[in-house]
Amino acid sequence: MDIWLYQQQINKAIAFLENEFKALQIWRASTWLVENINVEASYWTFKIPQLAHVTIMDWQTIKIEPRDKNEIKHIEKAIYDANIWLTPQNDWWYLIVKIPALTQDRRQEIAKQVKSMWEECKTTIRKIRQEAMKDTKQIFDNKEIWEDQHKSNEKEIEELVKKAWIKIDELTKIKSEEVMKV
Repeated sequence: MDIWLYQQQINKAIAFLENEFKALQIWRASTWLVENINVEASYWTFKIPQLAHVTIMDWQTIKIEPRDKNEIKHIEKAIYDANIWLTPQNDWWYLIVKIPALTQDRRQEIAKQVKSMWEECKTTIRKIRQEAMKDTKQIFDNKEIWEDQHKSNEKEIEELVKKAWIKIDELTKIKSEEVMKV
C-alpha cells in the first residue's frame, strides 16, 4: 500500500480549499476573484483568463481586456451570473470591476461560505481516509501484509489526516479573521 498516493490526494484537497479561499471577495482586488468564472463564449466555454487579459489597476479595481472584443458581452454576463457580488462596467474595449466595500452582512455571508468550504474539505479528507483504511484492510485480508504492517498503515493514515485537519483549521481561522476584520 502506497501512503504517498493518499498524501497527494489530501494535498490536492487542501490546495483546492486554498484556491477557493483566494477566490472569495474580501475588500481588495485580486485576479483570483474572476479567474475561475466560466464564460459561455461564442464557440466554447472558457475561464476568463483564457479569453482576456486580467490585471489589477489599483487596490479595488480589476481590468478585464478581452482578446476578442466580441466576447466582452459574454464575459460581462458570466460575471453577473457567477453571483459573486461584482458588477462589471463595460467600456466597450474592456471591463472595469470595482470591488465594493464590505458591509457587515456581506462579511457574515462570506464567513458562512468559509465555514461551508471548510466542511466540504473535511468531508473530502474523511472520504480519502475511509478509502485508505479500506485498502489497507483489504491488503491485510488478502494476506499481502502482516498485522503489524496493517496497524502501521492505519496509524500513518490517521497521522496524515490529523495533520491535514490541523492545516485546514488553521487556514479557515486565518480566512475567517481576515473576512471579519473591518
